[in-house]
Amino acid sequence: MGLFDRISRVVRANLNDVVSKAEDPEKILEQSIIDMQEDLVQLRQAVAQAIATQKRTQQQYNQAQAEANNWQQRAQLALSKGDENLAREALVRKKSQSETATALKTTLDQQTGQVDTLKRNLIALESKISEAKTKKDMLKSRIAAAKAQEQLQNAVGKLGTSTAMGAFERMEEKVLMMEARAQSAQELTGSNLEQQFAALEAGSDVDDELMAMKAQLTGSAPSQGALPGTAQSNTTSSGTPSNSAVDKDLEELKRQMDQL
Repeated sequence: MGLFDRISRVVRANLNDVVSKAEDPEKILEQSIIDMQEDLVQLRQAVAQAIATQKRTQQQYNQAQAEANNWQQRAQLALSKGDENLAREALVRKKSQSETATALKTTLDQQTGQVDTLKRNLIALESKISEAKTKKDMLKSRIAAAKAQEQLQNAVGKLGTSTAMGAFERMEEKVLMMEARAQSAQELTGSNLEQQFAALEAGSDVDDELMAMKAQLTGSAPSQGALPGTAQSNTTSSGTPSNSAVDKDLEELKRQMDQL
C-alpha cells in the first residue's frame, strides 16, 4: 500500500467522522425531502418535454402519411387521364412520403415507450415523496421524544452528584435524627412521670388502708393533719384511752407494712 493511499484513507476517514458528528437528523430529513422534490420537478419537466416531442413526431407522422395518401390519389388520377409519366412522378413522391412516415412511426413508437416509462417513474417518485413526508413527521416526533428522554436521564444522573442534592439529603437526615431524639426524650419523660404517679398512688393506697384500719381499731375517724405511722391520742366510744393490746396490734401491723 502506497503512502498516498494511506494518507487519502486517513483524510477520508476523518472527514467522514466530522460529517457524521455534524449531521443533524432533523435537518437531514428536511434536506432529503427538498432534494426529492427538486428531482420531482426535473422529472416532471422531462416528462412534459418527452410528451411534447412525442406529439410533434405524431403530427409529422400523420402529415407524412397524409402526403403519401395524397400522392397515391394523384398517381391514380394521372393514370386515369392517360398521363403515365405524371403518374410515375406522383408514385415517386408517394414512396418518399411513405418512407418518411415509416421512419417517423419507428421514432414515435420509441418516444411512446419513453414517455410511458417516465410517467411510471414520475408516479413512483410522487408516491415515495408522499411516504417520505409521512415518515419524516414520524421520525421527527421520535427524535424529539429521544432528546427529551436523553435530557431527563442526564438530569437524573446529575442529581446523584449534585452538591445541592447532597446538602438536601444531609439536612433531611438531620431532621429525621432530631425527630427521633425528640420522640425518645418524650418517651423517657412520659415513663418517669408514669412511675412517679404510680409510686404516689401506691403510697396513698397503703396510707389510706392504714388510716382505715386505725379508725376501725380506735372506733373514730382519723384526724386530717395526722402523719402516717405516728401515735395519736384516740379515745373509745366511751371516752377511755386505747389499751396496750391495741397499741401492740398496731405496732405489729406497722412492722408488717415495713416488710412489704
